[in-house]
Amino acid sequence: MPIQNSETGDADVMKDDAAARSAMPARRGGLKGWLDGVRSTRAGALTLKIVIGVIGAVMVAGGLIMVPFPGPGWLVVFAGLAVLATEFHWAHKVLEFGKQTLHAWTQWYKRQGWTVRILVLLVTVAAAAVIVYFGMRTLGVDLLEIAQRFVQR
Repeated sequence: MPIQNSETGDADVMKDDAAARSAMPARRGGLKGWLDGVRSTRAGALTLKIVIGVIGAVMVAGGLIMVPFPGPGWLVVFAGLAVLATEFHWAHKVLEFGKQTLHAWTQWYKRQGWTVRILVLLVTVAAAAVIVYFGMRTLGVDLLEIAQRFVQR
């Protein structure tokens, strides 16, 4: 039995008894419980929505910039959408669409013969090479000139 506070009288005891009889589930623990606490106020919910929106948007934008380059571009885009989906329903729908499309592409690719698989690989490697070449050109490095000097030696 809780200790009675002299200032509140029986209020603490009555509140604890009512909470014990309540059908309302207990507050979640961990990160979800913390997020529930932040969302419990209007200012907290708005602040959380803004913070999640900025973080998710930066991740999606960064991932889209990385997509043409070799690396984890699409992974970062999907991770950014997952962050946004914690607060925005539209992001959840886009994330589900992306997962379904990726699954459909993977299933189609698995059904193809070796000729189509090799063709897809060659197109992917060629696209990556062109993107890297033009990316290096924007930095002032001409890879073809370097390769010609290397071959002429």
